[in-house]
Amino acid sequence: MVEVETFVYEKKNEMLQLIEQLVNIDSGSYYKKGVDQVGSILKEKYEELGFVVDVKEEKEFGNNMVIQHKNAKDPKIILVAHMDTVFPEGTVANRPFHIEGSRAYGPGVVDMKASQVELIYAIKALQKIDSKSVENIQIILNGDEEIGSITSRPLIEKHSIGKEYALIMEPARKDGSLVTARRGGGRYEIVVKGVAAHSGIEPEKGRSAIEELAYKIIQLHKLNDHEKGISVNVGIIEGGSSVNTVSANAVAHVDIRISEMEQASYLEDKIKEICSTTVVSGTEIHLEGAINRPPMVFNEKTEQLLHIIEDVGGEIGLKVKNTATGGGGDASFTSATGVATVDGLGPVGGNAHSEEEYLEIDTLPERTLLLAKTIKRLS
Repeated sequence: MVEVETFVYEKKNEMLQLIEQLVNIDSGSYYKKGVDQVGSILKEKYEELGFVVDVKEEKEFGNNMVIQHKNAKDPKIILVAHMDTVFPEGTVANRPFHIEGSRAYGPGVVDMKASQVELIYAIKALQKIDSKSVENIQIILNGDEEIGSITSRPLIEKHSIGKEYALIMEPARKDGSLVTARRGGGRYEIVVKGVAAHSGIEPEKGRSAIEELAYKIIQLHKLNDHEKGISVNVGIIEGGSSVNTVSANAVAHVDIRISEMEQASYLEDKIKEICSTTVVSGTEIHLEGAINRPPMVFNEKTEQLLHIIEDVGGEIGLKVKNTATGGGGDASFTSATGVATVDGLGPVGGNAHSEEEYLEIDTLPERTLLLAKTIKRLS
């Protein structure tokens, strides 16, 4: 495997050039043109390596792709990586890819355009030693992970069935840790309709939507149980038309997080119950949303997979750590189908989703080597 290590480290600058190309394409989840442009570049790279790319066309969001080697028969490893970012069109023009010291910066540089490049070069490294393990992988590249994998979730779940291992390419944590557990969750929108009235002349004729929503917010926040990993947060509220008008409308946007799937039905029932009646007579409530991401649970299968990756890390002098995170991700979908799943196999970085998002450049070759050798070991 010395040849593989030499290859990976020699290709660091070449990898950075491809990362720069991808980062300098706006590919926010709602900017289909940009996501598909990234997809076209990646499609070409995989086809050059002898892979077949099945593009799943989408009308509203970026296309998804299912990729495997032309000689693959029944691959047992699924890898998932997303092409979209959280940044809208025009972001690149304001802050394109750039390097400062040992870090690279730019929109989506670590979440997860560097991971896309890492995956391609891990495959190249395996092919350098004529490894047939590249025939044992199936890759899903999706274009809507940052908005809940609306179109790609069924695709991920479908192709997870029958697999033995799932390697998810989200970036490693700031300390280099892999991710072995994620909380599940969902979003709700509560719309309250009231009756407008002048608050000075005839307030008695009004029915305040904001007042009703305030009661609901208090009840919702009482559902929090942080010891059990249940989080209910009303993060955005909107309402009213002017300060001297009894509000005829109010809206709350609610974020839900769970640690166990059994908590989902409990919370869904409680939220529906809270929104089924009103305190302020004359107001109406409309509830939309659902808990749409199952939690990724650290189970025996995942623990066994983690130990294999730890052992591979030891071979290349890399101490592999793991952690749990409250954020959601596509690992939840593979885990929920019963596949041993480990996330965070991308390079190390931090401050994702912000203007300060960065990639630790020196982790590119080591994480590429870790991924390549893990695929070989699992095959």
